[in-house]
Amino acid sequence: MDDIRVQLFIIFVITGMILIGAEIYVPGGVLGAIGGVALFSAVIAGYAAFGPVGGSYALAGIVVATIIMVIIWMRFFPGSRIGKKIIVAQDLSTSKSSQDLTFLIGKEGETASELRPAGFATIIGKRIDVVTQGEMISKGEKIKVVKVEGSRVIVQAIEKRS
Repeated sequence: MDDIRVQLFIIFVITGMILIGAEIYVPGGVLGAIGGVALFSAVIAGYAAFGPVGGSYALAGIVVATIIMVIIWMRFFPGSRIGKKIIVAQDLSTSKSSQDLTFLIGKEGETASELRPAGFATIIGKRIDVVTQGEMISKGEKIKVVKVEGSRVIVQAIEKRS
């Protein structure tokens, strides 16, 4: 066994697992594709480092470990500190149909993130994905829902009264 081949195998496996796990929460498919290439490279490095029999075991181990890792990642990551920050916690199903958001028109709330022009706001006690009509709104500003187009909730800043 060549040390560099074993090291490459380990690096490719870890990198592939992390990228495939991240793909679950970051849309687009790019991270998953790169993770898949990394795992495929790990299989090739496994055959080079461990021979035909060891490479087959490495392949089986990668498949099983990937399945287990995805299950664990999906179960525990959303509740983690980082997971809570990047996952949208939009729960409107208890108020009205999630397809019909027109009931939000005229409701006021506060931005939960900077709107550049998209971001999050707290309206009727729920964290909702919103978008402005092009303007930037700072975090913590008062906003009002002016229009709903399908699932897009369009807001504008409420003028500060002096």
